[in-house]
Amino acid sequence: MTAASRLRTLYDTLAAAYGPQHWWPSESPLETMVGACLTQGTAWTSVERSLANLRARDLLQFDALLALPEDELRELIRPSGFMQRKAATLRALLELVANEYGGSLERFAEAPAETARAQLLAITGIGPETADAILLYALGQPAMVVDEYLRRVVVRHGLAPERVRYAEVQQLALAAFAEETDPAALADHCNEFHALVVQVGKAHCGRTPNCAQCPLRGDLEYYQQEQNRQGRLSDLRND
Repeated sequence: MTAASRLRTLYDTLAAAYGPQHWWPSESPLETMVGACLTQGTAWTSVERSLANLRARDLLQFDALLALPEDELRELIRPSGFMQRKAATLRALLELVANEYGGSLERFAEAPAETARAQLLAITGIGPETADAILLYALGQPAMVVDEYLRRVVVRHGLAPERVRYAEVQQLALAAFAEETDPAALADHCNEFHALVVQVGKAHCGRTPNCAQCPLRGDLEYYQQEQNRQGRLSDLRND
């Protein structure tokens, strides 16, 4: 079984264990985009407080948020931490949409994914994970989000080496859905895959693994048995 097919089996196992996740937790594409920028380096509960501050002033609308002075934006997103850097990132993102797409997230979503991703990555403060989260959850593009939970899963299950790069994990995950040719259906799979990985990551695949009761434990045991078998075969060859 290839690494990609094993990863697809892990996805199916998680889907059966946890059911549909219906991510991202937001009320609009703009709120999703803002949340994706704010969640870097902080807990989602902190982001929720920042979003609540913006919502209370009716600022989760594109024109209103773009017109907000940056010093006021900093104070409103303070609960998310790194407020100066994140405010500058949000301002640059809003200006990108305003200048290139007339302030329309719908037009932004219609841009080729490669173009939109390159534009997002050109903004200071937006890395691959945030860019892909915006593409997937705010713009509906079939982008595979790679976070620390996914990296831990693929490394611990022997699907990738310890020092695997973001792009390598992303290609592996996309290969798990290689048979899906419909972009909308692939976007749905990317959405569910990321959400399910976060679910199992929070419960079982933190910095210290907690494999008891993990839905993926069977695959891990299979991998460990294969490792032991390969080790025995190597010992026999060397005798």
